[in-house]
Amino acid sequence: PRGVVYGIVGENGAGKSTLMKILSGVYEKDSGTVEFNGEVIEHTTPIQALRRGLSIIYQEFNLMGVLTVAENLYVGHLPRKNGLYNKAETIRRAKEVFQEMGLEIDVTKKVDDLSVAYMQLVEIAKSLTKDVKLLIMDEPTAPLTASETELLFRIMRTLKERGVTIIYISHRLNEIFQVADRVTIMRDGCKISTHEIGEITKDELIRGMVGRPMQ
Repeated sequence: PRGVVYGIVGENGAGKSTLMKILSGVYEKDSGTVEFNGEVIEHTTPIQALRRGLSIIYQEFNLMGVLTVAENLYVGHLPRKNGLYNKAETIRRAKEVFQEMGLEIDVTKKVDDLSVAYMQLVEIAKSLTKDVKLLIMDEPTAPLTASETELLFRIMRTLKERGVTIIYISHRLNEIFQVADRVTIMRDGCKISTHEIGEITKDELIRGMVGRPMQ
């Protein structure tokens, strides 16, 4: 279903990030089936994944610091007029994207001048310019302060209302219970189980991750 947050949890090496890279076309799968929007996908590339509406935000951002926020949103497909770069239209479109996110940001600022939290929000905004349907976030709050994390969660709620489905990977279990609707436990490269978030406790989640009761 659209507009759902799926939490993915597991110890280091459980295969969470590898699975996401398979979904987004960075890695080729060895076996199994990938189905997205009712389509079985045998082979894909990151560009093809983006065209389908699947976007992933890595811990290392894919931004160009010397360009403005607006330019980063449309790099590779900048608005043009009479064959020339249309700066005013780029700024106008960028402002619209952030307004949809409910976020105030100076889109004429260079990305190098932004905080880490705002760089992450620019990455999210970039995906929205490509009509994202599934957004994957891999440990998104690792570099953020508590107030920046709250800002991210607010943006996630806005995206949910727009019908964007989010896969949220985190080792911070309190966050999983705060933002996820469902949670899948992974261990040793395998899916262990999937639960509605209200139907599992933190201790049960940990037990599934490590494969034994916690002492």
